[in-house]
Amino acid sequence: MADFDLIHSLVRQTDSRIVLLVLDGLGGIPHPETGRSELDVAKTPNLDRLARSSLTGLSLPVGHGITPGSGPGHLALFGYNPVEHLIGRGILEALGLEMEVGPGAIAARGNYCTLDDSGVIIDRRAGRMSTRTNQELSTRLGSLAIDGAEIAIGAGREHRLAVVFRPAPGSPSATVGFIDALTDNDPQREGEMPQEVTAVVPEAESTERVVRDFLWQAGEALRGSHPANGVVLRGFSAMPHLPLMPDTFRLNPAAIASYPMYRGLAKLVGMKVLQTGDTIEDEFETLRSSWNDHDFFFLHYKATDSAGEDGDYHRKVQALERLDRALPALLDLDPDVLIVAGDHSTPTAMAAHSWHPVPLMIRSRWSPYGDAEGFSERECARGILGTIPATEIMPVALATAMKLDKFGA
Repeated sequence: MADFDLIHSLVRQTDSRIVLLVLDGLGGIPHPETGRSELDVAKTPNLDRLARSSLTGLSLPVGHGITPGSGPGHLALFGYNPVEHLIGRGILEALGLEMEVGPGAIAARGNYCTLDDSGVIIDRRAGRMSTRTNQELSTRLGSLAIDGAEIAIGAGREHRLAVVFRPAPGSPSATVGFIDALTDNDPQREGEMPQEVTAVVPEAESTERVVRDFLWQAGEALRGSHPANGVVLRGFSAMPHLPLMPDTFRLNPAAIASYPMYRGLAKLVGMKVLQTGDTIEDEFETLRSSWNDHDFFFLHYKATDSAGEDGDYHRKVQALERLDRALPALLDLDPDVLIVAGDHSTPTAMAAHSWHPVPLMIRSRWSPYGDAEGFSERECARGILGTIPATEIMPVALATAMKLDKFGA
């Protein structure tokens, strides 16, 4: 991991700008039907040309054989040890939706889902239903009355939602607050029934009762709805406290992301979240209009991961090609350091996150290596960076931006 104390002692502020472009779920593996990964097949002349003049390699978000969630994967890219700084998905989703999660409150990430007549999950994402339908259902759930708690529902994109549980004034939990030591009820796979939420420690038993009451009432409220007739929760979490990027790295960082979870994570590490549109073209335009206001930009591209999770090989190829077509708008800004990375691999052959190393490239005037002939898993594996922990990307970026002084005499 990045040694924050060491870096803080060496880092200095400069006018150079760093751009971290994260293609969510970037990595893949050869698909059984084609024998090639999505990056192998996609026509990406701009990414390929960039790779030929960049440091290239592969990154490991957590470690060999460890499949990361999006939260740990992004934390690693920002230089944080994701094992040491374990953050529940709920707090990220809630903050990204600009929900208040004060002392004593906990948040959970939710999925609207489709259940069969026996209560088995047959679609965890309810067909990636429309955001408008989500908003209607979330309004319905927001009217539920839970003994001992105040409930806030935040409608996210498509099937996603966040739920914040706050102790009701005068309730037994009002003094100590709710405890986030709970198991998930989302099995994160289809063909299974939602699990029971269970307290991991005795102190969380009253919180367990509140969450179970909410889930039961939510199930009744959604009964007969289509395509979503159920809800599952995971990632129960209270507000954590992390070292902030402006303090640790002496940066003025900004985040450009359309999905709430990634905006929430950016807020937690001290980035200013910029308002942007839904497309990568919108994000690049936001970058251009804010170019003189910040010296570090994190841009997030979700389409690669969504296609990977759906097992849609052709759509992931298309997502890569769309990003590539839009890329000149970023390249025209000529950042001092440009990092193209992924938070994890999501091979369409597996239709899920995986443990495979992720393609990586870092371009700056001080990293002129061009070992790769293009941007793919196979080509990046030949690069001078080798396979490195994702936590080491930030120190390399700072160094190639000439923001680190010499260590020692």
